[in-house]
Amino acid sequence: MIGIISDTHGLVRPEVIEALRGAELIIHAGDIGNADVLKTLEKVAPVVAVRGNNDHGSWAEQIPFTNVVEHRSYFLYVVHELDQLDLDPVASEMAAVIYGHSHRASAEMRRGVLYLNPGSAGPRRFTLPIAVARLHMTDTGLTPEIIEIGT
Repeated sequence: MIGIISDTHGLVRPEVIEALRGAELIIHAGDIGNADVLKTLEKVAPVVAVRGNNDHGSWAEQIPFTNVVEHRSYFLYVVHELDQLDLDPVASEMAAVIYGHSHRASAEMRRGVLYLNPGSAGPRRFTLPIAVARLHMTDTGLTPEIIEIGT
């Protein structure tokens, strides 16, 4: 299982850590907030992150805007803002596109590719729920699971 998180904006809740526990890998889809967020998540599992539109400063300069993750023979494309998608996921044989930015959790199939937004795990925005996702991988495909955090 891969833990998927986005839009922490500098906040890592204990409930989020618990929801990601057991992950083989954590993907952070941007708007991290600060380097301490990544250090905290790395205590749970290795972390792959992309930079979001609010990630600034020397700590963020080493983080790419996009990333391709290969895990268990699946290729996952990670970008913070979906409108910054700079490739055709189908032609590039991506199994999933993982993104954030909107703070709205969603999982949908488009032309055979899973588009997964884990929602926002950071400070609450408007009335949107706090959420993360788990991505289960088997030989037969990907199964997303969105987890709302009740705080």
